[in-house]
Amino acid sequence: MSPLTTTAAMAAAGSAPEIPVAPARGPRAFWLLAAVVVLALVAAASLAIGARGLSLGTVWQALVQFDPADGDHAVVHARIPRTVLGLLAGGALGLAGAAMQGVARNPLADPGIVGVNAGAALAVVTGIYVFGVSSLTGYIWFAFIGAAGAAAVVYLIASLGRDGATPVKLALAGAALSAGLFSLMNVILVSSQDTLDRFRFWQVGGIAGRDWSVVLPGVPFLLLGALIVLGTGRILNGLALGDDLARGLGQRVGVARGITALGIVLLCGSATALAGPIGFIGLVIPHAVRFLTGPDYRWILPFSLVLAPALLLAADVIGRVILLPGEVPAGILTALLGAPVFVWLVRRGRGTGL
Repeated sequence: MSPLTTTAAMAAAGSAPEIPVAPARGPRAFWLLAAVVVLALVAAASLAIGARGLSLGTVWQALVQFDPADGDHAVVHARIPRTVLGLLAGGALGLAGAAMQGVARNPLADPGIVGVNAGAALAVVTGIYVFGVSSLTGYIWFAFIGAAGAAAVVYLIASLGRDGATPVKLALAGAALSAGLFSLMNVILVSSQDTLDRFRFWQVGGIAGRDWSVVLPGVPFLLLGALIVLGTGRILNGLALGDDLARGLGQRVGVARGITALGIVLLCGSATALAGPIGFIGLVIPHAVRFLTGPDYRWILPFSLVLAPALLLAADVIGRVILLPGEVPAGILTALLGAPVFVWLVRRGRGTGL
């Protein structure tokens, strides 16, 4: 189907075509390989940079010829779980954000903006306060329930009214629900010192202080969610044309959205349980990669999987060194980056249906 035919058909179906994006600059496979190289370099920096700086040569030796008696090697191995968590949580948030934007046809969608992270966080706090949950396995199940419940409530609220769930209504409903959920969460925290002590280092979002006992239990859920979402590229391309055209192309729209939503909940719930409510990565990265991929979700999803962890690890590395001997959590730096991008997207969308 040609672009003109697609646009005409979308207009006939009553849905506005997607905002044009810059065409891919060169072969997309080349850019994906370049993104993998960038991710590898940032991961190496994550192992080398910190309060105790190490050379890349030392990092390599620690990985291939580990010497337990060498203090530098011990530092590298202590940083590996943190780096792996950054890779996993960043990839999950990037994939979830890209899929969320596609399934809702909402360029402002992000797990933090539409209330999914807030729902997961409140559920985790409730699990700690009411049920005494203290393990990551327990956190994950509560985070899943909270993420799914918040997503459903936001969509239902935004669907009220004549125009249905428009992008702006989804963003406003998500912001309002997030404020309410975080208020409830704070009520619990101020009434229980023990819950606050367990929760306070987790709530700002970050990957510091985690070890393998935290990382490994979340891996199966993250892998399952990633496999589901990576398999929805064609589905999201169909949904981008509008529900009527998607049905005309043979898609079962309700089933397609349900499958994608399952993958999103698995990714968001796991990432939030592992690293706390880190925002804006799922918003910034999909928009950035569209300048390399165009609107094809078969490429947007793998690019987001690679570049989102690069952004999270870069934020974590910067946070380690800007306030030595202390650290700034990665979630604070991603918010400082993402908030201006969100404002820019809203301003750009004036008059375009956002």
